[in-house]
Amino acid sequence: MTDIKHILHDLHEHNITVDDAYLRLREQPFEDIGYAKIDLHRKIRKGVSEVIYGAGKTPSQIAGIIGAMSSHGQKNILITRLSQDKADELQRLGCNVDYRPDAKCAVYGQIPQPEGESFILVATGGTSDIPVAEEAALTAEFLGNKVKRLYDVGVAGLHRVLSHVDDIMSASVIVAAAGMEGALASVLGGLADCPVVAVPTSVGYGASFGGVSALLAMLNSCASGVSVVNIDNGFGAGYLASMINRGRP
Repeated sequence: MTDIKHILHDLHEHNITVDDAYLRLREQPFEDIGYAKIDLHRKIRKGVSEVIYGAGKTPSQIAGIIGAMSSHGQKNILITRLSQDKADELQRLGCNVDYRPDAKCAVYGQIPQPEGESFILVATGGTSDIPVAEEAALTAEFLGNKVKRLYDVGVAGLHRVLSHVDDIMSASVIVAAAGMEGALASVLGGLADCPVVAVPTSVGYGASFGGVSALLAMLNSCASGVSVVNIDNGFGAGYLASMINRGRP
């Protein structure tokens, strides 16, 4: 139940007055803590609360943002692009976070149990793509989705992906993370009857241009139903996959 629904329910049950409800709805939609303006109404607008982007922020800044968010009722918070050192410092500052080194993300609170039987399949071309894929997978799990992982099934050994056709055909949405020439997204798009979210990674030799080669290949995919997020944007891929899986427009 969203915050607005809680207010309306309390009003309907005569737990609060009309003036109380009006005052609570008028509350400032963000909190300014100096170095950050915490978007408190994002869950009302988007269905998902604000996520903390950890890169470039100090541990004390992240701890302050967590404190502001939790003080307004947000029990579960995802922090992306977080280093082990920053996660350790957050623990010393009293923020009990669950750090996931493979994804370079942390969770404050808990990951909810998945809703429904449909699942998101997260696949990688190679083992080197796993950090980006894990960011996508953890994001999707944090948003309440069931996730299956299918790693190191790139086109250099096409038989590897063909041995998992059942999972590919059963998924409600697929996230395909690949560097080099980025062909995995097209292969999966040609096999699956569900949307494919392609994530180009910055994995590859010099002519891959830090993921630009994979990005252009995925944008030019001849397979229908393939969409593309930015280079190494595992969070964006996991978020989009969650919207598709949960039926949100």
